[in-house]
Amino acid sequence: MEFDFADQQPKLLMLMYGLVAFVLVVGGLLLLLDVVPAWFARRREAQLVAASVGGAPLPRRPKQREGIFALFFLLPTLLLLTIGLVVPAIRTVLLSLMNRTSTEWVGLDNFGWMFSDDAIVRVLINTLIWVLLVPLVATGFGLIYAVLVDKARFEAVAKSLIFLPMAISFVGASIIWKFVYAYRGEGDQIGLLNQIVVSLGGEPKQWLLESPLNTLLLIVIMVWIQAGFAMVVLSAAIKAIPGDIVEAARLDGVSPWQMFWQITMPSIRPALIVVMVTLTIATLKVFDIVRTSTNGNYDTSVIANEMYNQAFRYSENGRGSALAVFLFLLVIPVVIYQVRNLRQQREG
Repeated sequence: MEFDFADQQPKLLMLMYGLVAFVLVVGGLLLLLDVVPAWFARRREAQLVAASVGGAPLPRRPKQREGIFALFFLLPTLLLLTIGLVVPAIRTVLLSLMNRTSTEWVGLDNFGWMFSDDAIVRVLINTLIWVLLVPLVATGFGLIYAVLVDKARFEAVAKSLIFLPMAISFVGASIIWKFVYAYRGEGDQIGLLNQIVVSLGGEPKQWLLESPLNTLLLIVIMVWIQAGFAMVVLSAAIKAIPGDIVEAARLDGVSPWQMFWQITMPSIRPALIVVMVTLTIATLKVFDIVRTSTNGNYDTSVIANEMYNQAFRYSENGRGSALAVFLFLLVIPVVIYQVRNLRQQREG
């Protein structure tokens, strides 16, 4: 197939316009943020030098001018946040209150559909299972691993191995685990799990087709990826425990089990909360694993995947937007809890 520049000219021009606009906007912002602060700094330095030479008191910058100066630096960020987050969020909320073609207002009908349609209720239940299991299991494995390898001989190597899955994208990890769960009828199995089952005298299964087992198997992928993150954060928290506390506990004859529950766990509680909250938010938004592994079929779909299906596959703009708004509402309490927790830690 030959490439015809004449036919592709409109697309090439659009691409060129986009590149030029990007260079102008980004380059202009960078230039502005570099030139203007430098000019103010030189001006301030000249004023200070003149005041020191003349013996006059050092000039003070009016508070109103400082506020304008701060606003100048915040303006690009506020502009980008407004364009990239605030405006799309408001538009999504409005679309969730309209029909599939976004031409008529339907009120809360799309939200009522979410809780009345059996297929969507299954999606909500799957999401709840993900949110309950992934943070707990991933944090549990990360904590156990962090405690076991703490101050071990090959601690760095052991931590690198458990953290390695974090370097793989969700899509790449899902493809790897699809080979683990692969099924090939009779004969030799290419899937690791089925090969183990066959070697033990069992019958191979199509693991990703059996509900609700398939959802649990997809959760294993998420846990495999996120356990490394939990391990790194919790390991750092364990190492931050003051040594005198540990030595005092050992002198008092505390057993390893008592050391873990009475010293380690209370000391790393803030880190545990951070890990749990982070994993909860990541789990609520999970999309890649489900999309790559099962495409949401066989009762494995979650909110983010169903939101994509409704909005882009079925052209149901209202329902897709309603799922997006509902997902946003689920994340808000977790974020508020984390903000309050951090504020309490800072005040304490």
